[in-house]
Amino acid sequence: MGKKGAMPNYKTIDHYIDNQSSEAQLILRELRSLIKEAVPEVVEIPNYKVPSFTLIKGIKPEQQLMIAAYTKYVSFYPSEATVNHFAQQLKGFDVGKGTVKFSFNTPLPEELIRQMVKFRHEELQKKQKL
Repeated sequence: MGKKGAMPNYKTIDHYIDNQSSEAQLILRELRSLIKEAVPEVVEIPNYKVPSFTLIKGIKPEQQLMIAAYTKYVSFYPSEATVNHFAQQLKGFDVGKGTVKFSFNTPLPEELIRQMVKFRHEELQKKQKL
C-alpha cells in the first residue's frame, strides 16, 4: 500500500480521466481530443502520474505535453516557451511557468490550444534537426 495522500498510479490515460470529477473529465477529454487533432501522431503515455503526450517519438520529458485535473480547474502544460509565445492570446487565463489553467466554468479556446500544440511540435522538430 502506498503512502497516505500519495497520488495513485494510473495504468492508462482513460483510467486517470475516469477517476476525476465529471467537470474535469469533460475538459480532460476535450484537451486530449484537441491535442490529437493538432498532432495526429502523438503518443499517449501515463507519465508523472498524469496524462502525457509525446509529440516526437520517444518519451523525453521536454517532448511532452501534460494535462492534469485539480479541484477547480484543469491544467495544460505545453512548455514555458509555448506559453510565452502565446502570452497575448492567453490574456484572461490563469497562466504560470509553462502552464495554462482552465476553470470548469470557462469554455476552452479550442483553436488556440491546437495552435499551441502545433507550435510546440514545430519547436521540437527544429531542435531535433540541430
